[in-house]
Amino acid sequence: MSVPAAAPAAAAAAVHPVTDRVREALAVSLRGCQELLPEADWVKKLARAEATGRPLRIKLGLDPTAPDIHIGHTVVLNKMRQLQDLGHTVIFLIGDFTSMIGDPSGRNATRPPLTREQIEANAQTYYRQASLVLDPAKTEIRYNSEWSDPLGARGMIELAARYTLARMLERDDFTKRFRAGSPIGIHELLYPLMQGYDSVALKSDLELGGTDQKFNLLVGRALQQEYGQEPQCILTMPLLEGIDGVEKMSKSKGNYIGITEDANTMFAKVLSISDELMWRWYPLLSFRPAAEVERLQAEVAAGRNPKDAKVLLAREITARFHGAAAADAAEADFRHRAAGGVPDEIPEVSLTGAPLAIGALLKQAGLVPSTSEALRLVEQGGVRIDGAVVSDKGLKVAAGRCVVQVGKRKFARVLLTA
Repeated sequence: MSVPAAAPAAAAAAVHPVTDRVREALAVSLRGCQELLPEADWVKKLARAEATGRPLRIKLGLDPTAPDIHIGHTVVLNKMRQLQDLGHTVIFLIGDFTSMIGDPSGRNATRPPLTREQIEANAQTYYRQASLVLDPAKTEIRYNSEWSDPLGARGMIELAARYTLARMLERDDFTKRFRAGSPIGIHELLYPLMQGYDSVALKSDLELGGTDQKFNLLVGRALQQEYGQEPQCILTMPLLEGIDGVEKMSKSKGNYIGITEDANTMFAKVLSISDELMWRWYPLLSFRPAAEVERLQAEVAAGRNPKDAKVLLAREITARFHGAAAADAAEADFRHRAAGGVPDEIPEVSLTGAPLAIGALLKQAGLVPSTSEALRLVEQGGVRIDGAVVSDKGLKVAAGRCVVQVGKRKFARVLLTA
């Protein structure tokens, strides 16, 4: 099947009034986002949807490159849910076709393409996990192989004719690799093109992505114009910092919170982040109204214990993925452990090197003779930070103050700095 011929240019949209509901929807869109482009066009789309009662089509594409999702992936899913709650149509696009190419965004080397078997295995769990954030009853699930596979060689050539190599090489990672003489596979140049064509096929009004996806999202706008469609707006979200507060959340770096981890582990990991990181997480991971978060931040600035705010965030995130009862139990366990058995007189230790691996921290604090013993105790549930059980042997503790407990009798009050 070839690429469809370009349709006549879309007629200029009628001007609709910007109501309070439209302003509210804009505020929801902007909360925590990095960029909304063009903002004026998005306001026009929102006003038209309000006036006509026709919901907008909002697209998020995720390639199933790994079997599990961590809360860093949910930043864009959270924004999708917020827009979904406003009544718009959410399209969760599984990139089973584009996964075979491999997204080169942010790469300094060619990404090895996945096999069809790997893609299918990963895709099986993707939507089930995403449904913990999105409303499944109001979510349109699509696979981009639906329209990409039928293109064939002729259709792919006709599509490629609508974009230039010069524009493709404007992309930062391609430019750097080209100048450095690093290989760039022809198939990599097809990735932004195919992602952009997804927007044409779905007639999307808005596409979401991380900041590293901006170029690909703009390609979608350009191709929609080529096919006579009203171009989509794009909304980029920041890449979530991991629990170390330094690098992007990543399973390979051990600084992640998996959405399938048990409730106590999830609760404890959120409590382990620094106060500074907590306020960066709030607008990206919390559904609390912005005014409530601002009030909470002001109370902490006025002297309220920041741990209270962190517990609220931990409860909300844990409840989202495990339910309110599990969140209640995790909080009760934390408070029970924090309140009981901490002696008044415990050693105070100052350490550097944050974020510091849990094994190294325990050893340097003098609580264990070796890192292997530390990891064994973590595995057995014998290590607590501020009363919360540490169950992740890959945990990296962020800078700040905390009470560390090993077993029933060993304690240290640790001040950890970079």
